[in-house]
Amino acid sequence: MSDSPNVVLVRRLYDSGMDPAVAAETIDPDIVWDITPGFPYGGVYRTWASAGADFFGRLAPHFAAFGAVAEEFYDAGDHVFVHGHYRAVSKSGQASDARFIHLWTVRDGKLTRLIQAADSHIVQQAANG
Repeated sequence: MSDSPNVVLVRRLYDSGMDPAVAAETIDPDIVWDITPGFPYGGVYRTWASAGADFFGRLAPHFAAFGAVAEEFYDAGDHVFVHGHYRAVSKSGQASDARFIHLWTVRDGKLTRLIQAADSHIVQQAANG
């Protein structure tokens, strides 16, 4: 069975490694980016510009590398669930993996909302180590 158009859209973002050109094509500029409390810089960011500057811009300096690896995609109509893990490498070179679930909302061919739940403790340890 082939993927739905919404799964194809979400998969494209993960497969690109959050390439800025792909993000610009897939993410609505007014996205709501909801990061679980306890995760570094957890909170609700209300635009892609804010998520980029206020979340990723503050998170990235804590790591030598950080990325999301999607393992499974679940189609739920206007929503797509993604199960996967974050692969983090601390500034000291220690690698760690932390599981996540992402719930995406798709409207008119764009990603309009992300709700994230993740193993915040592992990410906090990696950010501090």
